[in-house]
Amino acid sequence: MFGRSTKLTIETERLILRPPHHNDFRHWVQLRHDSHDFLSPWDPAWPNEHLTRKSFTNRVYWAQQAIKNGNGCPLFLIRKTDRALIGAVTLDNIRRGPAQAGTLGYWTGQAFSRQGYMREAVNCMVSHAFRKLDLSRVEAACLPENQPSRGLLESCGFKYEGVAQSYLQIAGRWRTHVLYAAIRHDRRGKTEAG
Repeated sequence: MFGRSTKLTIETERLILRPPHHNDFRHWVQLRHDSHDFLSPWDPAWPNEHLTRKSFTNRVYWAQQAIKNGNGCPLFLIRKTDRALIGAVTLDNIRRGPAQAGTLGYWTGQAFSRQGYMREAVNCMVSHAFRKLDLSRVEAACLPENQPSRGLLESCGFKYEGVAQSYLQIAGRWRTHVLYAAIRHDRRGKTEAG
């Protein structure tokens, strides 16, 4: 069960989804560095110290606390064949009570894009959210022009719900996003998510 343990590991056919470890630092820095131009149009403007050891140590600690407290599920994507770090998927901002919802975020390194890894990871995380965490709703947002991300969400059973003006700061400025959600036992139409 989610919460109270930071030993969370989920496996798919090709991936291991697990929290970041301190010894992932060099691989994470290399992947983020190699994929900078690929990711920067969709990412927040990170501070200069973003890729430092201290910042990564804080990220590991935050991930452990989020899992332990039950308010987040930040997982790295490790390819089974060679144990390469290829990206991350995070279920964050988990709200209990009447909402039973969480927010999904994800990224992958450029060398691993367009190979179905993120679809595998998102489907796995949504299934985990519904079946293990007993959430009713998983939300996601992306820039309107980010067609690969929109296609990914739609292929994973997310439905378009609308637009949020000035939703997140991306590349240093407030950007409007399109909103999607996967709903457990969705009656809006067929979905493979739950």
